Amino acid sequence: MKLPWSSSADDLTKGDVRFVTHGAARRAAIALACAAAVLALAGGVAIGHFARPPVISGPAGANQHHYVVGEIGRMDASIALLEPRIGRLAAELAQLRQFDQRLRAQSVRGATPSAAPARSGDEGDADNDGDGEGGPALAPHRCVEASAARSNASTVNGELDCLAATLSALEQATAGHAAAWDAFPGRRPMDGGRNGSPFGNRIDPFTHRLSFHPGMDLVAPTGTPILAAAGGRVIFAGPKAGYGNAVEIDHGNGFVTRYGHASKIDVRVGQIVLPQEHIADVGSTGRSTGPHLHFEVLVNGQPVNPANYLALFAAPIDG
Repeated sequence: MKLPWSSSADDLTKGDVRFVTHGAARRAAIALACAAAVLALAGGVAIGHFARPPVISGPAGANQHHYVVGEIGRMDASIALLEPRIGRLAAELAQLRQFDQRLRAQSVRGATPSAAPARSGDEGDADNDGDGEGGPALAPHRCVEASAARSNASTVNGELDCLAATLSALEQATAGHAAAWDAFPGRRPMDGGRNGSPFGNRIDPFTHRLSFHPGMDLVAPTGTPILAAAGGRVIFAGPKAGYGNAVEIDHGNGFVTRYGHASKIDVRVGQIVLPQEHIADVGSTGRSTGPHLHFEVLVNGQPVNPANYLALFAAPIDG
């Protein structure tokens, strides 16, 4: 079965937004671990170097003491600013790597979401966002080179600047993957509820004849909040034949989600919504036998099985 994100099996969709691959995640994780080690080392080097300065008596000694205290304070402040950034980046990478594992596990089981748009190109440009960039592929420089015995204030400050720049590069690279994750329509569009009629052929509840059901039904009481399955832009909000009150959200890269039979709509066309944002309330408007949400995932205008997408966010990670 064709993988949903690309012909190379490493890109999620066409366009400029792609998911982190195993290789990219591994490289970023290694760099992040090195960054954390550098941060601890830089702090230790600074304290170790300044903790026991040469004893100088008189006014010069007092000036040296104030200088040392000031330098340690500045370095401590720099480290305090970097630590939460490392924590946030580590959490984002863990989340993206888990999702990558789910995508690959689905493909192994043969249940990977199908009909997602393909992207031209090869794996070599997987991390290229399309801007004019290039140059030789060289290993990154280490931020900490000097030993504790040879370090001084200038050296340590330079190491902290190097670390800050490295973190900025990692954050920028991760941001695109995080945006793709936010726009992937796999979050359950309501809290609770039970699965009703699935995607595919079924006996129509009105004609009692075989018909195709282009989405899945989630049964819940009237008024239950309907949530956006991913971030995107509202492209339709209002009555739609067969669907009653409906909302459609464009998530980019060919993905659109549709929510039908709502009792109330809480968004407008053109509005940007976030993942799991309240967009409407469950109802029984349109061609419906009772209160429920009709949920569709469309890829390039064609309906696909939403259950495969929801499974990517619901499946546990082994190991």
